[in-house]
Amino acid sequence: MESFEKMLEKAFENKTAKELVSAPVGALAGVSKTDAELLAKAFGIKTIEDLATNKYFVAAQQISAIAKR
Repeated sequence: MESFEKMLEKAFENKTAKELVSAPVGALAGVSKTDAELLAKAFGIKTIEDLATNKYFVAAQQISAIAKR
C-alpha cells in the first residue's frame, strides 16, 4: 500500500487510493475549506478525482512535462 501520509489530512491517511479518489478535495493537506469551495465554484471540482482529471490541470501537467524534456 502506498503511503499518502504527507499528502493528506490526518482523517484520510489510512485510506486506499480507491477510497481517496472519491474523497473531498479538502482531504489533501494544505487545501483549506475556502480553497475547496473556490475550486468547486470555479471548476466544479469536489473530489480528488475531479481535481486529477480536470482538463485545465491535466493540460498544465502535460505542458510542464513537455517543457522538462
